[in-house]
Amino acid sequence: MAGGLVALLDDVALIARAAAASMDDVGAAAARAGAKAAGVVVDDAAVTPQYVRGLSPARELPIVRRIAVGSLRNKLLIILPVILLLSQFADFLLTPILMLGGAYLAFEGAEKVWAKVSGHGHGHDDGPKDEQTIVSGAIRTDLILSAEIMVISLNEVTDQPFWSRLVILVAVGVAITLLVYGAVGLIVKMDDVGLALAERPSAGVARFGRGLVAAMPKLLTVLTVVGTAAMLWVGGHILLVGTDELGFHGLHDVVHHLEGAVHGVAGVGGVLGWLVDTACSAVLGLVVGAVVVLVVTLVRSRRAAH
Repeated sequence: MAGGLVALLDDVALIARAAAASMDDVGAAAARAGAKAAGVVVDDAAVTPQYVRGLSPARELPIVRRIAVGSLRNKLLIILPVILLLSQFADFLLTPILMLGGAYLAFEGAEKVWAKVSGHGHGHDDGPKDEQTIVSGAIRTDLILSAEIMVISLNEVTDQPFWSRLVILVAVGVAITLLVYGAVGLIVKMDDVGLALAERPSAGVARFGRGLVAAMPKLLTVLTVVGTAAMLWVGGHILLVGTDELGFHGLHDVVHHLEGAVHGVAGVGGVLGWLVDTACSAVLGLVVGAVVVLVVTLVRSRRAAH
């Protein structure tokens, strides 16, 4: 009896160790998947604050919260079931779908570049803003970015069993949503924090608070530039890798050759290789995005003419 109990306890301990090792594997895979999606995360965090510019400070965090809930719903209730089913039964569709999203990101980035160069902005800051319209527009944009995040993450864990994939992608989706919209909340309230600090009796604290207030417009401008660059870089990189996976190796081979040419530089070869890949991806994203912008503009003009 005692021997049977000891054997049972040994089995339980073995199962526990196996479960712990499995959870470690899942955690490591989730971290790896999240890291691969970092470029789109930067894009998401940089784009979202633009939606609350010009709004009443009291409504900024509630709107960010509504967008965050919509983003979580996008990831877990719409995107996750679709990509899991595709990965299980039609994984050959994932790369083309990812490339379509990459082309959309390139289009968004190129459209912003064209608006800046031509001086024809979209007038987001003109007139009163309807909250429901703002939230709906932000959630639609987030759907594309979230799809990119989830598919990129899925590509990193395709070797995992189905249920492990599910757990990893849920963890990545929740963690990235909290990270992005937590950062967005801090960014949009930075000026309010600065105003509160500026009223403190301590001269140093007050000076720091005034610095935060003065830095807010510059930060939003930097985020706009970073968001646009990230759209072009991420979109172009998705297209670059996707063409290679579909059997069209020319572009990828050229970039890989350029990377190899700088990789031998002592001390900074790795950084230079990354910069070359990033620059080539951004140029590809800009070119593809510009073509899409041209096509969309022609279609809109033709429709307006009729």
